[in-house]
Amino acid sequence: MSAKVAAKSNKSPPAAPSKSKESSALVKAYLFGYNAVQVGGWSYILYQLVNYYVLQGPEFRAQITLWDYTRIAVIIFQNAAFVEILNAVFGLVKSNPVVTTFQVFSRMMVVVGVVMATPAGKVSPGLPIALFAWAVTEIIRYGFYALNIIKVVPQFVVFLRYTTFIALYPIGVTGELLCFWWAQQYAKEHSIWSVVMPNKWNATFSYYALLWIVMLGYIPIFPQLYMHMFTLRRKILGGGSKKKGN
Repeated sequence: MSAKVAAKSNKSPPAAPSKSKESSALVKAYLFGYNAVQVGGWSYILYQLVNYYVLQGPEFRAQITLWDYTRIAVIIFQNAAFVEILNAVFGLVKSNPVVTTFQVFSRMMVVVGVVMATPAGKVSPGLPIALFAWAVTEIIRYGFYALNIIKVVPQFVVFLRYTTFIALYPIGVTGELLCFWWAQQYAKEHSIWSVVMPNKWNATFSYYALLWIVMLGYIPIFPQLYMHMFTLRRKILGGGSKKKGN
């Protein structure tokens, strides 16, 4: 066999695209699409807040409550955050599943278990506070994630992602707790969503107690999540001055 023929026989066929690369591209496309949709959704909610309190007059606000005006968008885009738990559990993102679960369920509890469940939650002064903090936070957060997927993240977006939480997290938590406070008062007076013995299930459940358990849960959980963000901020942006001589 000639060297020329041997060279041809040893030449390997062109490699086909690997399935791992194809799946990686699909995951990136899915994550980019999810984050982009969430940016659009929370931008719309922020517009609704500005329109309700700034662009419209008192006559408009007398005809419709903030919750009735924003509820469809809030229910859709806040509850869609449940997908983030699945993304973390299945390893599609690097987020900690436990931390993600706490973050997502605290807000879902406010929307589903407080505002949707009680008339008092719908008119709580905490609702506009929470919605404003959520909307600004999520526009920045989801925007950062989407841009990071395509490797085009302006430095100012990175700065906003790891700086605005310093004010927005406490503001959002304040709004959430005010919603819980209004709801627990109503739950206590009307005993809603509760099961009292005796009954065929031989069980009891107090919605009022559940609201207090969740509220008290903020005491140990929120500081940990807040400090976790400061840790990420130092890691990404740096922080503190180096000691002289080091």
